[in-house]
Amino acid sequence: MKFKKILISFLILGIFLGSFEIGFFLGYQKKQCKVCKPEEIDFSLFWEAYHKLKENFYDKTKIDPQKILYGAISGMAKSSEDPYTNFFDPKQAKIFEEDVRGYFEGVGMEIGIKKGKLQVIAPLEGTPAQRAGIKAGDLILKIDDKDTTDMSVEEAAMLIRGKKGTKIKLTIFREDWKEPKEIELVRDVIQIPSLKFEKKDGIFYVKIYQFSEKLVDDFRKVVFEILKEKDKKIILDLRNNPGGILDVAVNVAGYFLEEGKVVVVEDYGNGKKIEHKSLGHAILKDAKVVVLINEGSASASEILASALRENLGTLLIGTKTFGKGSVQKMEKLSDGSFLKITVAKWLTPKGNQISDIGVNPDIEVKEKDQEDLPLKKAIEILKTS
Repeated sequence: MKFKKILISFLILGIFLGSFEIGFFLGYQKKQCKVCKPEEIDFSLFWEAYHKLKENFYDKTKIDPQKILYGAISGMAKSSEDPYTNFFDPKQAKIFEEDVRGYFEGVGMEIGIKKGKLQVIAPLEGTPAQRAGIKAGDLILKIDDKDTTDMSVEEAAMLIRGKKGTKIKLTIFREDWKEPKEIELVRDVIQIPSLKFEKKDGIFYVKIYQFSEKLVDDFRKVVFEILKEKDKKIILDLRNNPGGILDVAVNVAGYFLEEGKVVVVEDYGNGKKIEHKSLGHAILKDAKVVVLINEGSASASEILASALRENLGTLLIGTKTFGKGSVQKMEKLSDGSFLKITVAKWLTPKGNQISDIGVNPDIEVKEKDQEDLPLKKAIEILKTS
């Protein structure tokens, strides 16, 4: 997922604080002004409803103007019917920033909305969620006693997060279960590793957990180790990798793709497209590579897997990926809150859409609890190549 930090936007504040008259007084009504009253809608209805609520609600102590403002902005974002376009109040914004840094307190799993349902994208490595047996694709029906129907990802995250040592109960449903199960987890400090590197049967095994800033240096070190060997056979494991920073995924692709090769395309839907190309020198271009994917592979993982397959013919082994292929931009607001807005969709180098579709493997191999069949298949293929 790519996040772009931009200048503070006063759009929402201007709309909801009613500074409509300022534009006319200063003569801005004839100009394009981001904080002026929009001509296409009359917000007097909002203020009419606000005053009716304030005047008539039986318990005046529960009418909090700040909550009304945030609720209105949140509702506006939800009206887009896009699960990744959301409003974050200052408290939620702080939590989001902690997630991006990769250090926070909670249970350690990436969640998303798929087909209108709250779902686990992937449990993170070495976390309470992983230890409790939560898997990619699990549906979260309840958080403690709260039903998750129509709950946003941000609302769910706020409920799931909490101080180390505190407990939370999740009601989970899995495709091959007859009925939901309650799973109790103890929150912990979550620190996400960037990768795991080892040699299996003469083959280099690189598991990338998340495309964080730390991965840039860690992957470079791995590459230097691989270059010491004459026989360069690599298994790139992107299973249960929920994504991360796009530029990091492009950086990793550069070790395999020659400079100028398209890694991914941003499609803005109005004819505008931006190509992200490899800047590397393809020092691993002659390596034999197999990529492992599953339903927990999302966003940057899907981008990297598709780029290697469509540029190099790299085999993808496993199961279909999650299908998180959209671009979000962060619009920071004046009080520390912000809007996360979907502005584009990702396309593979050959123009295939990822969002809501996912990436299909070349060889479908399902995982089993006691036996890593996709990994075995990858080793088998590389040994005979």
